[in-house]
Amino acid sequence: MGVLLRRANDALTVNPPDGNEELTVNGSDWLWAVTAIYVVSFIAFYATSFVARSGEKIFHYLFTIALLVGSISYFAIASDLAYVVIPVINSKPEDVWFRQIFWAEYVNWVVSFPVVTIALGLLSGVSWATIMYNVALSWTWVISYLVSAFTTSNYKWGFYAFGTVSWVLLAFSTLVGGTTAARRVEIVRDHTLLSGWVNFLWLLYPIAWGLSDGGNRIGVTPAYIFFGVLDVLLIPVSSFCFLFLSRNWDYGKLNIAFTRYGRVHQSGTFPEKSATAPAQPVVGEQAA
Repeated sequence: MGVLLRRANDALTVNPPDGNEELTVNGSDWLWAVTAIYVVSFIAFYATSFVARSGEKIFHYLFTIALLVGSISYFAIASDLAYVVIPVINSKPEDVWFRQIFWAEYVNWVVSFPVVTIALGLLSGVSWATIMYNVALSWTWVISYLVSAFTTSNYKWGFYAFGTVSWVLLAFSTLVGGTTAARRVEIVRDHTLLSGWVNFLWLLYPIAWGLSDGGNRIGVTPAYIFFGVLDVLLIPVSSFCFLFLSRNWDYGKLNIAFTRYGRVHQSGTFPEKSATAPAQPVVGEQAA
């Protein structure tokens, strides 16, 4: 037991950091804590899918994937893996200054942002076309920021602008369009709470990115304290908020009762139970 208590974080010894702006041991300690939150949340959330009613597991499936990918991504970052070293163009104390950019974080976002987007879309009752539009916006947002982070000139801010425009369009769609649709299925209160919470967190991501991978105003460790807090609030916390509020949702009325036939209008309506078998001709019977 004493050996376990005395065990130190040797991730940065095994996987030495690189660059002038790099992850510290304290930063790695924090990221291991975030990893633990994701892993525990993943196990707990996956376990609840076994007690959920048939046809009412869509949010379990969505957030289980987001929590699993987040666990993997933060494991990689805490281990000081899955990064590249990029020359810094802004706020550099010397002419040649390099920063660690963890691409694993962008892998996390390219999965988690669409998951939240799909969950809000299913809850609000918007069309599949709107859901796919919102997913495409979230991908455009994340990929634009990724390209910007890898750009070694001030042209990076052009990609940042495109990504931020994508976020604005996504926020407008989920808040305005989603709320309008939610009124039709009489779930506007819960949708407003969830979409307001998600969009408040999304508002902080462009700020956090601009201070870190974008403008190099804060170091790698402070950046991942910021990102870690945002990610924990966005996925583990939001997933359990969905789970808690969904106890009172009528999945049939919301048109999210899924069967092997897909998304049906009435929960528990199955075509094979209501179809009438065609009449069989009688052998030897002559037409009247």
